[in-house]
Amino acid sequence: MLRILQGGLDDPQVIAMLKYHFDTNMAITPPGSAHVFDHSRLKASDVYFFSAWQDGTLMGTSALKTLGAQHGEVKSMHTLKTNRRSGVASQLLQHIMAQAKSMGLKRLSLETGSFEYFAPARSFYAKHGFTECAPFGDYRPDANSTFMTLLL
Repeated sequence: MLRILQGGLDDPQVIAMLKYHFDTNMAITPPGSAHVFDHSRLKASDVYFFSAWQDGTLMGTSALKTLGAQHGEVKSMHTLKTNRRSGVASQLLQHIMAQAKSMGLKRLSLETGSFEYFAPARSFYAKHGFTECAPFGDYRPDANSTFMTLLL
């Protein structure tokens, strides 16, 4: 049974997963095109962080950043490599969507890479109803980025 909790940023398993997520994104994304949050940015008051657990093992992370009264952004979606395609990411995203609705948000958006490494992510979000859109918030057009949105 997967448990999704708000918080957990001080847990060693969470810290290690977020470091891996950050380091990997920084290593594979061209300079100036990586928009991944580091551990400290996830502690900001405009970010709601979630961790998914099963039997004491961290299975994945996600975050919801508020962009305004009706708009939020999905950040830091990551699951253990061994648990990909197991439903963990879908449960985390559904949790984010429910949280956003409960906060009165009407739209969720996200930024992910436009190159092959991120093809599974783009496919995953499209499967959940996200469609490509123009840059939002503080983002600018970037050939290395794909912007997606979902009306709630």
